[in-house]
Amino acid sequence: MHSVTLTNSQTLFSEAQHHIPGGVNSPVRAFQAVGGTPVFMKSAKGAYLFDEDNNKYIDLIGSWGPMILGHGQEEVTQAIIEAVHGSSSFGAPTRREVTIAELICEMVPSIEKVRMVNSGTEATMSAVRVARGYTGREKFIKTIGCYHGHGDSFLIAAGSGAATMGTPNSPGVTKGTAKDTLLAPHNDLDAIQYLVDANPNEIAAIIIEPVAGNMGCVLPKEGYLEGLRKICDENGIVLIFDEVMTGFRLAKGGAQEVYGVTPDMTTLGKIIGGGMPVGAYGGKKEIMDCVSPIGKVYQAGTLSGNPVAMAAGLALLNILNNNPQIYQNLEQKTSKIADGMRKSIKEQGLNYTVNHIGSMTNIFFTDKKVENFEDALTCDTALFGKYFHAMLNRGVYIAPAQFESWFLSNSLSDEDVNRIIEANEDALREIHA
Repeated sequence: MHSVTLTNSQTLFSEAQHHIPGGVNSPVRAFQAVGGTPVFMKSAKGAYLFDEDNNKYIDLIGSWGPMILGHGQEEVTQAIIEAVHGSSSFGAPTRREVTIAELICEMVPSIEKVRMVNSGTEATMSAVRVARGYTGREKFIKTIGCYHGHGDSFLIAAGSGAATMGTPNSPGVTKGTAKDTLLAPHNDLDAIQYLVDANPNEIAAIIIEPVAGNMGCVLPKEGYLEGLRKICDENGIVLIFDEVMTGFRLAKGGAQEVYGVTPDMTTLGKIIGGGMPVGAYGGKKEIMDCVSPIGKVYQAGTLSGNPVAMAAGLALLNILNNNPQIYQNLEQKTSKIADGMRKSIKEQGLNYTVNHIGSMTNIFFTDKKVENFEDALTCDTALFGKYFHAMLNRGVYIAPAQFESWFLSNSLSDEDVNRIIEANEDALREIHA
């Protein structure tokens, strides 16, 4: 083990705080959940990150999902370069938009039509708006702990009880906005049914992360997704799967392919841009035909379908579509890491929880089985902060927050996998010494 030196990162962070709120452009990067100085990255290749102080790390974040093949993948890089030579933006339709739309509809059977946007937040905001326009209803249900971006309607905290009306938990979100967002505990069908019964013919949509990635890696209970499908069918509600994280990562068709449950609408992001800013939403033809210019639901974006983002995403999706063994490889690597972590936990007489599916995993510092946000909140976050830095000092860069999933890439070698398992074993021993 060696302690990483972050002299240049410290200098950059100090300078950044003068000009950027909190010194970062996305809150989790500030390391407030784990303490210490944020690591400023300089470059990356394959499974490795290199920071401004020339430290090298095995990357288990993958830019929060899109780097499923690793950094600097040759076909993706070349596609970006070729696209830039044509122009970085037209503000007009391009062939690539048509090609990637066809490919998305082929890979995700629930999507009959798709609209490109610029971020996951934009995708989820748009999907809920379209569901409201399609149904003529105003309310929607989200579950506590599922993150759907920073749109006003999604930044709602829960009150007490099994299911409750929302109240804003971010300044700037109005009570008027919050009143149409209904909350239920995650993985709780009874709570969902209660809200539906209490608001007859008023609920436009239920939006859910089929596998939650922002309270750690939390899998759906058996029958949960099927139960949501049934409730929506019986009550004319649009079922939206937020697959910004899981789309094309867990399988070609995302979590909906893995679990065999078909939503009415799907939101996408991350991988379809190959690391470039991008998002998308799609679904049944009759729903998507409500979108302008052929429908009355307005949504637009000057940079939507950006040629560089489309080129990167198209290259990446083609690789995934043509090489299904990638998903088998990722599952094997992730299973080995998760099993290795469980083995270390048991051998050291600890009692922590490790969840994993496909190429997503993480360790929860709690002895509870983690199935919802309330379970996740029982974690010892201070201990996780120590663990984070212990892993960092061993050259493994994990998510700097207890409530985030790890995302593995196919570029991890067998040696990398073994190093991760060893680093976890040593880190656990260190923080419990």
